[in-house]
Amino acid sequence: MQRRATPARLVRLPRLGSTVDFMSCIRFTTPAQLAQMRAMAPAMLTPEHAATLHPAPDVTATKIARLRLLARDLNPKIRESVASSYHAPEDVMVALAADPDDGVRGCVAKNESTSRDVLRSMAGDPAEKVRGWLAVNFYVPADVMASLANDSSETVRNLVRWKSDLATAE
Repeated sequence: MQRRATPARLVRLPRLGSTVDFMSCIRFTTPAQLAQMRAMAPAMLTPEHAATLHPAPDVTATKIARLRLLARDLNPKIRESVASSYHAPEDVMVALAADPDDGVRGCVAKNESTSRDVLRSMAGDPAEKVRGWLAVNFYVPADVMASLANDSSETVRNLVRWKSDLATAE
């Protein structure tokens, strides 16, 4: 067997009766180098400062028209994206709350901008997952939470209890 010269950065390891060369991936950084990297690191922006530097575009009539169009798409994932939008009009959210797809209704249920009336109408949804999303939405009315606390699903009842515990925790 012929031997090759091993460069300084390569390590020779035995493998199945032969040798294989590997490059070392260990990096040694001195405390001084670490301190210099920390000193040169950019400052983190607060969410408020980032929002002022990168404002969201205005909600225009064209955007609302697009949301209305996408809410009727055959693909439920597209409808989910509309149901997740903070800018979807009330009538669109009402229609999506009655969508045949559980995922779309779940997105309506967890959307913080969904109106209380729409959320209230979803309390008796047949899908446990939708009622579960209602249970963890902090904007759900108290009467709906009381109804969900007595839900037939143990999972939904546990989510209501968990959210209640969060609200009372210090």
